[in-house]
Amino acid sequence: MHLVKIKNKILKFNKILSIEGDKSLSIRWALIASQSESKSRSFNLLLSEDVINTLKCLRKLGVKVRITKKFCEINGVGLNGFKYKKNLILDAGNSGTLGRLIMGLLIHSKNMIKLKGDKSLSKRDFFRIIKPLKKFGADFKSNFGRLPIIIKGTKNPNSIIYNETKGSAQVKSSIMLAALNTNGDTIIKAKKSRNHTELLFKYLGLPITVKRKKFFDLIKIKGKKKIQSLNYKIPSDISSCAFFIVLTILSKNSKLKIKNVNINPSRIGMLNILKMMGVKIKKTNLRKYKGENIADLVVKSTNKIKAINCPSKHNSSAIDEFLLIFLVAAKAKGISYFKNLSELNEKESPRLKWGSKILTKMGVKNILTSNSIKIYGNPELEIKNKVTIKNFLKDHRVFMTSVIAALAFGGDWTISNKDAINTSFPSFLQKIKYLGAKLR
Repeated sequence: MHLVKIKNKILKFNKILSIEGDKSLSIRWALIASQSESKSRSFNLLLSEDVINTLKCLRKLGVKVRITKKFCEINGVGLNGFKYKKNLILDAGNSGTLGRLIMGLLIHSKNMIKLKGDKSLSKRDFFRIIKPLKKFGADFKSNFGRLPIIIKGTKNPNSIIYNETKGSAQVKSSIMLAALNTNGDTIIKAKKSRNHTELLFKYLGLPITVKRKKFFDLIKIKGKKKIQSLNYKIPSDISSCAFFIVLTILSKNSKLKIKNVNINPSRIGMLNILKMMGVKIKKTNLRKYKGENIADLVVKSTNKIKAINCPSKHNSSAIDEFLLIFLVAAKAKGISYFKNLSELNEKESPRLKWGSKILTKMGVKNILTSNSIKIYGNPELEIKNKVTIKNFLKDHRVFMTSVIAALAFGGDWTISNKDAINTSFPSFLQKIKYLGAKLR
């Protein structure tokens, strides 16, 4: 077991950072590029375990993938162009995005394909994606909606109408990818969630319309259209940037600039929540790139953090950052309340429970329910005791959040499973050291 030990808070810093490509976009680029009828290249592709597993799965499906120091190239096979051996097994590793999205591309598969994942992914709910994909005509065998799953496609997938109520971008995207294989119009009434797939479809000129309502989006997709190549410079991942944003906020006399960050409105819930808590984050060099909003972010330390009764409307767009938001709330003046967060417990680990565990180990009073947490903030919070973090199903965000807590609040921390970062952010510890952190 690989441990990280931290005994000292980070000293003040003033730095400029560049972060690797967005994981959500890296996986989506690879899957969509595989359906093109020509070559696509990506630059700044995140070569984490989740993305590497995506490329491995595509290779097993007969897709040619070439990785160089400068780019990744995928030679697309077109819609329903996968060629593979019988009794194929695909391994999604730790990635819910890969596991759920690739199922949408397999609804046309002639032979049975087995999809498996690691211990953490095998505990997550896949019934949410089996249910709509069955409507297309695919057949499934599963372990009560959990991996491993066996999928067998259909020769003539139906177009469907589906009401997506969980606010899951993974479910919505999988249905969209499946819809490309149909002859008709698929309509999705989707609770609002991140919209990278919609933006990529629009950029590629695919026949998609999106009508934005107050509480949901109405998405219509026409199938059986050829997909052009997709050359793409992947912008930096705001979910990875979030760790450094929060570390800067909670440290003394520090300033940080992060370049080329994807600030898609469906992903910046954390920035909106922090603004409500009195944190100022400046966006500079604003621009559009293939449908996505990009900016450089400038953040400074702050001593005055306000408690918040967090509006649930921000939950979906901040779902991966709540563990970090809880750390900010721990230093706020007053009591913060976050509700309707049961979806957090459907992640790589039961993250809402882990948020409470970390706070408790830090000595921060909190009240946890099945879908909410109340955090009693302390602007003078400083940790003196020993803290051990382990047995968290190798959840990368639990590991990285614990590192940020140790560097921001002090204490004597021992954090296990540092290899967990390889799923999403392999260079995390290198960048933490670049800011001046001392790790053992």
